[in-house]
Amino acid sequence: MSSLCHSMVDRRTLLQAGAGLAAAGMFPGAVRAQTPRAEYNLVAAIARSPILGERRPGTEVWSYNGSLPGPEIRVRQGKPVRIAVRNGLSEDTTVHWHGIRLPNNMDGVPGLTQRPIAPGETFAYEFTPPDAGTFWYHSHSNSLQQLGRGLAGPLIVEEAEPYPVDRDIIWMLADWRLTPDGQIAPGFGNAMEAAMSGRVGNTVTVNGAISNGEQVHAGERIRLRLINGALARIMALRFEGHQPVIIAVDGQPCEPHQPADGRVLLGPAMRIDIVLDLQGEPGRRYVVRDDFYEDLAYTVTHLNYNATSPTRAIRDDSFAPLPGNPLQEPDLTRAERHQINLQGGMMGGGMMSGMGGMSDMAHDASWSINGHSMTGDGHANMPPLLTLPRGSNIMLTMHNQTAWWHPMHLHGYSFKLLSRNGVSVPYNQRGDTVLLAPKDAVDVAFVADNPGEWMLHCHITDHQVSGMSSVLQVR
Repeated sequence: MSSLCHSMVDRRTLLQAGAGLAAAGMFPGAVRAQTPRAEYNLVAAIARSPILGERRPGTEVWSYNGSLPGPEIRVRQGKPVRIAVRNGLSEDTTVHWHGIRLPNNMDGVPGLTQRPIAPGETFAYEFTPPDAGTFWYHSHSNSLQQLGRGLAGPLIVEEAEPYPVDRDIIWMLADWRLTPDGQIAPGFGNAMEAAMSGRVGNTVTVNGAISNGEQVHAGERIRLRLINGALARIMALRFEGHQPVIIAVDGQPCEPHQPADGRVLLGPAMRIDIVLDLQGEPGRRYVVRDDFYEDLAYTVTHLNYNATSPTRAIRDDSFAPLPGNPLQEPDLTRAERHQINLQGGMMGGGMMSGMGGMSDMAHDASWSINGHSMTGDGHANMPPLLTLPRGSNIMLTMHNQTAWWHPMHLHGYSFKLLSRNGVSVPYNQRGDTVLLAPKDAVDVAFVADNPGEWMLHCHITDHQVSGMSSVLQVR
């Protein structure tokens, strides 16, 4: 499964055909309406999926509409969308639309922004995405189990005009900890793992299965949308014989540039859009490797060239930038400045418990932000770490005081990346998730124009649920 190909069904035709298929869950893929409002139906339920290939027993997963990853949702920038989610699980769930700047009550955080969707219930998320780009959706309830068992899918907001490439491809990357018989291993929420790198799996997939490679043709130019949907695995991808050019980070356009050292670095929850000119030899396979973890490099997939002649001569090396999104530019001369200190974990101050802030009994507190631990997935009345005046210019300095990496995600916003350890971040990059190495200090800025209570948390899910989570209130 090298690219997502869930069929889009015309809702009007479906209704005319009868058979009662308008009910949520009666169709395996996404339903797309040819009306001013795009409409989709998702059902969260247990399913079986061929993670290890069609010849191996299927793995029991939790999925949307029976597919892994969930159905590809494609909508248009500035056009309203309604996504009805029915809960077919035996426990509460919600869906978070990761990276979308949407109304607070549509953000999908249980207790904080909505009442959880109880088993058998349906909740309709309605929003109008202001930004084009690569986003994704995933459960934000019992996140370790629900995301770790498969409840995630890609969400693409299309630009008004297609980007000039031959093909637009998604690779949704994930990893799984599987038992010898191919089932998801128990042991979610291990306290020792939570205080270190989190639950890193032993099987990496591309679009829900171990990849046999992406079929390509010499001479093509492709847009490859990379999404890291893993619980904890950080990835650094190298494309043998190719020079990827980054055109967007976390859905937000940037100045086209080649990645440092040729590696495309993706923390959990991050997305990077690259352009690849396929100038390899016809009939040859080129390795795509992840070498983030020292001495543990492995093959993620291949670029499999067919044996026919190139479709065209080699292109020039110019890459058009994507059109900008309607984000306000923060005024740093008037910005409120706040310090966000990431603390705790093993080898970085020891295990922590009983720290200030809110916690629940399901998770021990191993991490904190500014000395406060908020565990779990969301709570009613979570006390805000910061209260920000609506419309104010905000600059956050995030300082990783721990011995571990942290991809820090801010709901409801996309921030400008200013500097890392005192060095300016180039290429006009924005994001909603920034990856901090141990001891890193990163400055980001945004205009607080979206009111509500917004989570700020590490997207290594073990870290989030064991304390590295907080709330920024904008009012």
